[in-house]
Amino acid sequence: MDPAALRAEFPVFERTAYLNAGTCGPLPRGAAQAVADVLAHAASDGRASAYFAALLEHRDHLRSSYAGLLRAATDDIALTTCTSEGIVRVLAALDLGPGDEVLTSDEEHPGLQGPLAAARRQRGIEIRVVAFAQIADAVGPRTKLVACSHVSWVNGRVVPDLSQLADDVPVLLDGAQGVGAVPTDVAALGCSFYAGPGQKWLCGPVGSGMLYVAPGWRDRLPATGPTYLNLADPAAGLDAVPQAGAARHDASALSLETLAATTASLGVLGDAGWSAVHERGAALAQQLADALGARGREIAPRDRTTLVSWQEPDPSAARELLAQAGVIVRDLPGTGLLRASVGAWNDASDLDRLLSALP
Repeated sequence: MDPAALRAEFPVFERTAYLNAGTCGPLPRGAAQAVADVLAHAASDGRASAYFAALLEHRDHLRSSYAGLLRAATDDIALTTCTSEGIVRVLAALDLGPGDEVLTSDEEHPGLQGPLAAARRQRGIEIRVVAFAQIADAVGPRTKLVACSHVSWVNGRVVPDLSQLADDVPVLLDGAQGVGAVPTDVAALGCSFYAGPGQKWLCGPVGSGMLYVAPGWRDRLPATGPTYLNLADPAAGLDAVPQAGAARHDASALSLETLAATTASLGVLGDAGWSAVHERGAALAQQLADALGARGREIAPRDRTTLVSWQEPDPSAARELLAQAGVIVRDLPGTGLLRASVGAWNDASDLDRLLSALP
Protein backbone atom coordinates (compact mmCIF):
# COMPACT_ATOMS: atom_id res chain seq x y z
CA MET A 1 0.00 0.00 0.00
CA ASP A 2 1.20 3.51 -0.87
CA PRO A 3 -0.43 5.80 1.74
CA ALA A 4 0.40 8.98 -0.16
CA ALA A 5 -1.09 7.60 -3.37
CA LEU A 6 -4.27 6.58 -1.56
CA ARG A 7 -4.61 9.99 0.05
CA ALA A 8 -4.17 11.67 -3.33
CA GLU A 9 -7.36 9.97 -4.53
CA PHE A 10 -9.41 12.19 -2.19
CA PRO A 11 -9.62 15.87 -3.16
CA VAL A 12 -10.95 16.91 0.27
CA PHE A 13 -7.44 16.58 1.76
CA GLU A 14 -6.20 19.42 -0.42
CA ARG A 15 -8.06 21.73 1.98
CA THR A 16 -8.99 19.97 5.19
CA ALA A 17 -8.00 17.38 7.74
CA TYR A 18 -11.08 15.24 7.20
CA LEU A 19 -11.71 12.95 10.19
CA ASN A 20 -15.42 12.23 9.82
CA ALA A 21 -15.78 8.94 7.93
CA GLY A 22 -17.99 7.70 10.77
CA THR A 23 -20.61 10.02 9.28
CA CYS A 24 -19.62 10.06 5.61
CA GLY A 25 -16.30 8.94 4.23
CA PRO A 26 -14.24 11.16 1.93
CA LEU A 27 -15.38 10.79 -1.68
CA PRO A 28 -12.71 9.67 -4.16
CA ARG A 29 -12.17 11.66 -7.31
CA GLY A 30 -12.94 8.54 -9.34
CA ALA A 31 -16.39 8.22 -7.77
CA ALA A 32 -17.31 11.78 -8.67
CA GLN A 33 -16.10 11.15 -12.21
CA ALA A 34 -18.14 7.94 -12.45
CA VAL A 35 -21.31 9.88 -11.64
CA ALA A 36 -20.45 12.58 -14.16
CA ASP A 37 -19.85 9.97 -16.86
CA VAL A 38 -23.17 8.22 -16.22
CA LEU A 39 -25.08 11.49 -16.28
CA ALA A 40 -23.34 12.65 -19.45
CA HIS A 41 -24.18 9.42 -21.28
CA ALA A 42 -27.75 9.46 -19.98
CA ALA A 43 -28.23 13.04 -21.14
CA SER A 44 -26.80 12.42 -24.60
CA ASP A 45 -27.99 8.85 -25.26
CA GLY A 46 -31.09 8.51 -23.11
CA ARG A 47 -31.78 5.85 -20.50
CA ALA A 48 -32.90 2.77 -22.35
CA SER A 49 -31.49 -0.74 -22.74
CA ALA A 50 -27.79 0.21 -22.47
CA TYR A 51 -28.42 2.18 -19.27
CA PHE A 52 -30.37 -0.69 -17.75
CA ALA A 53 -27.77 -3.29 -18.79
CA ALA A 54 -25.05 -1.23 -17.12
CA LEU A 55 -27.21 -0.94 -13.99
CA LEU A 56 -27.59 -4.71 -13.76
CA GLU A 57 -23.86 -5.23 -14.33
CA HIS A 58 -22.95 -2.83 -11.53
CA ARG A 59 -25.46 -4.49 -9.19
CA ASP A 60 -23.84 -7.87 -9.74
CA HIS A 61 -20.35 -6.46 -9.25
CA LEU A 62 -21.32 -4.56 -6.12
CA ARG A 63 -23.06 -7.56 -4.57
CA SER A 64 -19.92 -9.63 -5.10
CA SER A 65 -17.68 -6.90 -3.67
CA TYR A 66 -19.79 -6.53 -0.53
CA ALA A 67 -19.80 -10.31 -0.10
CA GLY A 68 -16.01 -10.34 -0.20
CA LEU A 69 -15.80 -7.65 2.47
CA LEU A 70 -18.13 -9.57 4.78
CA ARG A 71 -16.64 -12.99 3.89
CA ALA A 72 -20.07 -14.13 2.83
CA ALA A 73 -21.60 -15.82 -0.18
CA THR A 74 -22.81 -13.49 -2.91
CA ASP A 75 -26.33 -14.95 -2.72
CA ASP A 76 -26.55 -13.87 0.92
CA ILE A 77 -26.12 -10.14 0.18
CA ALA A 78 -28.89 -7.65 -0.52
CA LEU A 79 -28.21 -4.16 -1.88
CA THR A 80 -29.77 -1.39 0.21
CA THR A 81 -29.65 2.38 0.48
CA CYS A 82 -28.23 2.55 4.01
CA THR A 83 -27.70 0.64 7.25
CA SER A 84 -31.12 1.55 8.60
CA GLU A 85 -32.96 0.24 5.55
CA GLY A 86 -31.46 -3.19 6.16
CA ILE A 87 -32.46 -3.00 9.82
CA VAL A 88 -36.01 -2.00 8.90
CA ARG A 89 -36.34 -4.85 6.38
CA VAL A 90 -35.26 -7.43 8.96
CA LEU A 91 -37.51 -6.12 11.73
CA ALA A 92 -40.47 -5.90 9.37
CA ALA A 93 -40.00 -9.49 8.17
CA LEU A 94 -39.40 -11.18 11.53
CA ASP A 95 -42.39 -12.71 13.29
CA LEU A 96 -42.21 -10.53 16.39
CA GLY A 97 -45.31 -9.71 18.39
CA PRO A 98 -46.68 -8.74 21.79
CA GLY A 99 -44.49 -9.90 24.65
CA ASP A 100 -41.50 -10.81 22.46
CA GLU A 101 -38.32 -9.29 23.84
CA VAL A 102 -35.64 -7.60 21.76
CA LEU A 103 -32.35 -7.11 23.58
CA THR A 104 -30.29 -4.05 22.67
CA SER A 105 -27.55 -1.93 24.21
CA ASP A 106 -27.16 1.49 25.77
CA GLU A 107 -24.80 2.68 23.01
CA GLU A 108 -26.99 2.38 19.93
CA HIS A 109 -27.46 4.89 17.14
CA PRO A 110 -30.90 6.34 16.29
CA GLY A 111 -30.64 4.40 13.05
CA LEU A 112 -31.36 1.28 15.11
CA GLN A 113 -33.28 2.85 17.98
CA GLY A 114 -35.85 4.42 15.66
CA PRO A 115 -36.90 1.17 13.96
CA LEU A 116 -36.95 -0.64 17.33
CA ALA A 117 -39.16 2.03 18.88
CA ALA A 118 -41.53 1.87 15.91
CA ALA A 119 -41.78 -1.91 16.23
CA ARG A 120 -42.59 -1.50 19.93
CA ARG A 121 -45.41 0.94 19.16
CA GLN A 122 -46.83 -0.96 16.20
CA ARG A 123 -46.33 -4.60 17.21
CA GLY A 124 -46.19 -4.59 20.99
CA ILE A 125 -42.67 -5.98 21.34
CA GLU A 126 -40.70 -5.32 24.50
CA ILE A 127 -37.23 -3.77 24.34
CA ARG A 128 -34.66 -4.37 27.07
CA VAL A 129 -31.59 -2.14 27.15
CA VAL A 130 -28.38 -3.34 28.78
CA ALA A 131 -24.78 -2.17 28.92
CA PHE A 132 -22.98 -2.71 25.60
CA ALA A 133 -20.24 -4.75 27.25
CA GLN A 134 -22.79 -7.04 28.93
CA ILE A 135 -25.09 -7.81 26.02
CA ALA A 136 -23.76 -11.31 25.36
CA ASP A 137 -24.56 -12.36 28.92
CA ALA A 138 -27.95 -10.66 29.13
CA VAL A 139 -29.96 -12.94 26.84
CA GLY A 140 -32.93 -14.40 28.70
CA PRO A 141 -35.63 -16.98 28.04
CA ARG A 142 -37.94 -14.34 26.50
CA THR A 143 -35.32 -12.85 24.17
CA LYS A 144 -36.35 -13.33 20.53
CA LEU A 145 -33.73 -11.06 18.93
CA VAL A 146 -30.47 -9.35 19.83
CA ALA A 147 -30.03 -6.08 17.94
CA CYS A 148 -26.90 -4.02 18.53
CA SER A 149 -23.82 -2.52 16.94
CA HIS A 150 -20.81 -4.40 15.63
CA VAL A 151 -18.67 -1.40 16.61
CA SER A 152 -20.11 1.20 18.98
CA TRP A 153 -20.58 4.56 17.26
CA VAL A 154 -20.02 6.26 20.61
CA ASN A 155 -16.51 5.07 21.43
CA GLY A 156 -15.25 2.40 19.01
CA ARG A 157 -15.68 -0.64 21.24
CA VAL A 158 -16.32 -3.97 19.51
CA VAL A 159 -19.36 -6.03 20.46
CA PRO A 160 -18.64 -8.97 22.79
CA ASP A 161 -18.66 -12.45 21.25
CA LEU A 162 -22.23 -13.35 20.34
CA SER A 163 -21.44 -16.44 18.28
CA GLN A 164 -22.76 -18.82 20.95
CA LEU A 165 -26.27 -17.37 20.47
CA ALA A 166 -26.61 -18.13 16.77
CA ASP A 167 -28.54 -21.39 17.11
CA ASP A 168 -31.06 -20.10 19.66
CA VAL A 169 -31.50 -16.36 19.25
CA PRO A 170 -30.95 -14.45 15.99
CA VAL A 171 -28.51 -11.54 16.09
CA LEU A 172 -28.96 -8.38 14.02
CA LEU A 173 -25.78 -6.30 13.87
CA ASP A 174 -25.63 -2.63 12.93
CA GLY A 175 -22.39 -2.50 10.94
CA ALA A 176 -22.27 1.25 10.39
CA GLN A 177 -18.85 1.55 12.07
CA GLY A 178 -17.71 -1.95 11.17
CA VAL A 179 -17.67 -2.85 7.49
CA GLY A 180 -14.78 -1.13 5.76
CA ALA A 181 -13.34 0.12 9.04
CA VAL A 182 -12.30 -3.19 10.58
CA PRO A 183 -11.97 -6.76 9.27
CA THR A 184 -15.47 -8.24 9.21
CA ASP A 185 -16.38 -11.92 9.08
CA VAL A 186 -20.12 -12.38 9.51
CA ALA A 187 -19.80 -16.11 10.24
CA ALA A 188 -17.24 -15.52 12.99
CA LEU A 189 -19.42 -12.77 14.45
CA GLY A 190 -22.26 -15.26 14.72
CA CYS A 191 -24.86 -12.90 13.33
CA SER A 192 -27.98 -13.84 11.44
CA PHE A 193 -28.20 -10.40 9.84
CA TYR A 194 -25.64 -7.66 9.23
CA ALA A 195 -26.71 -4.24 7.95
CA GLY A 196 -24.03 -1.87 6.73
CA PRO A 197 -23.55 1.44 4.87
CA GLY A 198 -21.72 2.27 1.69
CA GLN A 199 -21.18 5.97 2.44
CA LYS A 200 -19.07 5.72 5.60
CA TRP A 201 -15.90 3.61 5.65
CA LEU A 202 -16.42 2.42 2.07
CA CYS A 203 -16.36 6.06 0.87
CA GLY A 204 -19.32 5.61 -1.46
CA PRO A 205 -22.24 7.96 -2.09
CA VAL A 206 -25.14 8.48 0.28
CA GLY A 207 -27.80 5.98 -0.78
CA SER A 208 -25.65 2.86 -0.80
CA GLY A 209 -25.42 -0.08 1.59
CA MET A 210 -25.86 -3.79 2.11
CA LEU A 211 -27.72 -6.39 4.16
CA TYR A 212 -26.35 -9.86 4.90
CA VAL A 213 -28.87 -12.63 5.55
CA ALA A 214 -27.38 -15.85 6.92
CA PRO A 215 -28.06 -19.00 4.86
CA GLY A 216 -30.16 -20.49 7.63
CA TRP A 217 -32.49 -17.50 7.43
CA ARG A 218 -32.75 -17.34 3.64
CA ASP A 219 -36.15 -19.06 3.58
CA ARG A 220 -37.27 -17.81 6.99
CA LEU A 221 -37.09 -14.08 6.28
CA PRO A 222 -39.90 -13.21 3.86
CA ALA A 223 -39.50 -10.32 1.44
CA THR A 224 -41.65 -7.37 2.50
CA GLY A 225 -42.83 -5.54 -0.60
CA PRO A 226 -40.78 -7.12 -3.41
CA THR A 227 -40.88 -5.12 -6.63
CA TYR A 228 -39.54 -5.54 -10.17
CA LEU A 229 -35.87 -6.37 -9.51
CA ASN A 230 -36.69 -8.46 -6.44
CA LEU A 231 -38.73 -10.93 -8.50
CA ALA A 232 -37.45 -14.11 -10.11
CA ASP A 233 -39.67 -13.52 -13.15
CA PRO A 234 -41.34 -10.10 -13.17
CA ALA A 235 -43.30 -11.06 -16.29
CA ALA A 236 -45.27 -13.61 -14.25
CA GLY A 237 -47.45 -10.83 -12.90
CA LEU A 238 -49.38 -11.75 -9.77
CA ASP A 239 -47.83 -15.23 -9.88
CA ALA A 240 -44.31 -13.81 -9.65
CA VAL A 241 -42.26 -14.96 -6.66
CA PRO A 242 -39.26 -13.29 -5.01
CA GLN A 243 -35.75 -14.24 -6.00
CA ALA A 244 -34.27 -17.17 -4.14
CA GLY A 245 -31.38 -15.38 -2.41
CA ALA A 246 -31.00 -12.20 -0.40
CA ALA A 247 -31.62 -10.20 -3.59
CA ARG A 248 -35.30 -10.48 -2.67
CA HIS A 249 -34.49 -7.83 -0.04
CA ASP A 250 -32.77 -5.40 -2.44
CA ALA A 251 -33.82 -1.76 -2.36
CA SER A 252 -36.52 -1.17 -4.92
CA ALA A 253 -34.57 1.48 -6.83
CA LEU A 254 -30.82 2.05 -6.91
CA SER A 255 -29.68 4.43 -9.62
CA LEU A 256 -26.84 3.66 -12.00
CA GLU A 257 -25.21 6.86 -10.76
CA THR A 258 -25.11 5.54 -7.19
CA LEU A 259 -23.98 2.09 -8.24
CA ALA A 260 -21.19 3.41 -10.48
CA ALA A 261 -19.88 5.75 -7.78
CA THR A 262 -19.96 2.98 -5.17
CA THR A 263 -18.11 0.61 -7.46
CA ALA A 264 -15.45 3.26 -8.12
CA SER A 265 -14.97 3.95 -4.40
CA LEU A 266 -14.59 0.27 -3.60
CA GLY A 267 -12.08 -0.01 -6.41
CA VAL A 268 -9.87 2.71 -4.92
CA LEU A 269 -9.80 1.02 -1.50
CA GLY A 270 -9.53 -2.48 -2.92
CA ASP A 271 -6.53 -1.47 -5.02
CA ALA A 272 -4.83 -0.23 -1.85
CA GLY A 273 -5.50 -3.61 -0.21
CA TRP A 274 -8.15 -4.12 2.43
CA SER A 275 -5.80 -5.62 5.01
CA ALA A 276 -3.52 -2.60 4.71
CA VAL A 277 -6.49 -0.21 4.81
CA HIS A 278 -7.77 -1.77 8.02
CA GLU A 279 -4.36 -1.88 9.70
CA ARG A 280 -3.36 1.67 8.82
CA GLY A 281 -6.67 3.14 9.98
CA ALA A 282 -6.49 1.35 13.33
CA ALA A 283 -2.83 2.26 13.85
CA LEU A 284 -3.42 5.96 13.15
CA ALA A 285 -6.46 5.97 15.45
CA GLN A 286 -4.37 4.50 18.26
CA GLN A 287 -1.70 7.13 17.59
CA LEU A 288 -4.31 9.86 17.96
CA ALA A 289 -5.76 8.33 21.13
CA ASP A 290 -2.28 8.17 22.69
CA ALA A 291 -1.52 11.77 21.77
CA LEU A 292 -4.82 13.04 23.15
CA GLY A 293 -4.27 11.10 26.35
CA ALA A 294 -0.80 12.59 26.71
CA ARG A 295 -2.43 16.03 26.53
CA GLY A 296 -4.74 15.19 29.41
CA ARG A 297 -7.88 14.40 27.42
CA GLU A 298 -10.12 11.67 28.85
CA ILE A 299 -10.46 9.04 26.12
CA ALA A 300 -13.64 6.98 26.00
CA PRO A 301 -12.99 3.23 26.38
CA ARG A 302 -12.22 1.83 22.94
CA ASP A 303 -10.90 -1.20 21.11
CA ARG A 304 -8.54 -1.35 18.14
CA THR A 305 -10.92 0.34 15.73
CA THR A 306 -10.98 3.58 13.76
CA LEU A 307 -12.99 5.73 16.18
CA VAL A 308 -11.50 7.94 18.90
CA SER A 309 -13.85 9.79 21.26
CA TRP A 310 -12.88 12.06 24.10
CA GLN A 311 -14.47 14.34 26.66
CA GLU A 312 -14.76 18.06 25.98
CA PRO A 313 -16.45 20.65 28.22
CA ASP A 314 -18.44 21.87 25.19
CA PRO A 315 -18.15 19.35 22.33
CA SER A 316 -20.28 21.37 19.91
CA ALA A 317 -18.17 24.51 20.42
CA ALA A 318 -14.98 22.45 20.07
CA ARG A 319 -16.25 20.97 16.80
CA GLU A 320 -16.94 24.44 15.43
CA LEU A 321 -13.51 25.67 16.52
CA LEU A 322 -11.83 22.74 14.80
CA ALA A 323 -13.88 23.29 11.65
CA GLN A 324 -12.66 26.88 11.49
CA ALA A 325 -9.13 25.47 11.53
CA GLY A 326 -9.99 23.08 8.69
CA VAL A 327 -10.34 19.98 10.88
CA ILE A 328 -13.59 18.04 10.37
CA VAL A 329 -14.81 15.88 13.28
CA ARG A 330 -18.21 15.49 14.93
CA ASP A 331 -19.68 15.85 18.39
CA LEU A 332 -22.02 13.21 19.80
CA PRO A 333 -25.05 14.98 21.32
CA GLY A 334 -25.90 14.02 24.86
CA THR A 335 -22.60 12.26 25.54
CA GLY A 336 -20.11 15.07 26.21
CA LEU A 337 -17.88 13.50 23.56
CA LEU A 338 -16.06 14.71 20.48
CA ARG A 339 -15.27 11.98 17.94
CA ALA A 340 -12.60 11.64 15.29
CA SER A 341 -12.93 8.97 12.61
CA VAL A 342 -9.47 7.96 11.41
CA GLY A 343 -9.00 6.15 8.10
CA ALA A 344 -6.14 4.84 6.00
CA TRP A 345 -6.44 8.00 3.87
CA ASN A 346 -5.39 10.15 6.82
CA ASP A 347 -1.80 10.85 7.80
CA ALA A 348 0.20 12.42 10.62
CA SER A 349 -0.46 15.93 9.31
CA ASP A 350 -4.20 15.49 9.96
CA LEU A 351 -3.59 14.35 13.52
CA ASP A 352 -1.13 17.19 14.17
CA ARG A 353 -3.59 19.71 12.77
CA LEU A 354 -6.31 18.45 15.10
CA LEU A 355 -4.02 18.48 18.13
CA SER A 356 -2.74 21.98 17.34
CA ALA A 357 -6.26 23.38 16.94
CA LEU A 358 -7.70 22.00 20.17
CA PRO A 359 -8.06 24.60 22.93
